[in-house]
Amino acid sequence: MDKYINVPLSEEDATALRAGDYVYLTGTVYTARDAAHKRMQEALDKGEPLPLDMKNNVIYYMGPSPARPGRVIGSAGPTTASRMDKYAPSLLDLGLKGMIGKGKRTQEVRDAIVRNGAVYFAAVGGAGALLSRSIISSEVIAYDDLGTEAIRKLVVKNFPVIVVMDSNGSNLYETAIEKNNRT
Repeated sequence: MDKYINVPLSEEDATALRAGDYVYLTGTVYTARDAAHKRMQEALDKGEPLPLDMKNNVIYYMGPSPARPGRVIGSAGPTTASRMDKYAPSLLDLGLKGMIGKGKRTQEVRDAIVRNGAVYFAAVGGAGALLSRSIISSEVIAYDDLGTEAIRKLVVKNFPVIVVMDSNGSNLYETAIEKNNRT
């Protein structure tokens, strides 16, 4: 089922999503990859504030390529989410409502998604140029020294994702395998 949702995600929208839903996000999404997650965890460990409030926000695991002339951003495909798994539960506990990436997640992340009424979306890998067309603006807001791994604030319109893990613990990767094995 196609759903059009504004981000940041409300509690109601996040918990209404189900694994397998096709979703088009419009609003603000933040990017962060390995180095930015590591730096945020170090800040948390020191009791320092994070560069953004996690409450109801969505983080896209993406490091863009340089923008071509006339474009807001370069190719903007997802990176493998599991590289952020050691950091994700603490960010979810701080109110993060959604993550966008590709690939499987650990049981600890899945438990944190359920515990916090959050969601994990997948963006189609290999479609970075197409995905970049849904990005209206891009602004570095933290860790500029990390280059492509800096935290960016993106404004997106109808950014296409698929719900992989929902707040009830359903996992599209598992249900798709089970369905395939039955046929």
